Amino acid sequence: MTGNERMSDDAVRAVGGIINFLQLFVPFTLAKRAVSMLLLAVGVPNARVRELTGLCERSVRSLKQAMMEEENPADLLKIKDGSGRKSKLADIEAEILKELEENNYHSRQQIADMILEKFQIQVSVSAVGKLLKKRD
Repeated sequence: MTGNERMSDDAVRAVGGIINFLQLFVPFTLAKRAVSMLLLAVGVPNARVRELTGLCERSVRSLKQAMMEEENPADLLKIKDGSGRKSKLADIEAEILKELEENNYHSRQQIADMILEKFQIQVSVSAVGKLLKKRD
């Protein structure tokens, strides 16, 4: 291994360590984005940013472009609401929680069975767990 290769491996490990540290405070993808923004801001070439952070070429290019266009680059670090599918239970959540307060259910499976019986919606046991977590 040459000196340059060793230095490159050390840099990749160092940046990886920084990303892992940031994960204590923010989601993984946001940590990678923050480190990438810092590297781009100090003039590190796109190819090197990709190598160090693991972002794909398109992500690095888009991030660099957004940094140049954004009036406030800190806005690029905001976590945006996802555009995922709406929960099956979103419209009836209050009714389900009311039912849980009025009756005695001993397991998540019993709750899932009740939801299927009363509301004709089949949900997983993990979905019931998420619903119960909201209740607390």
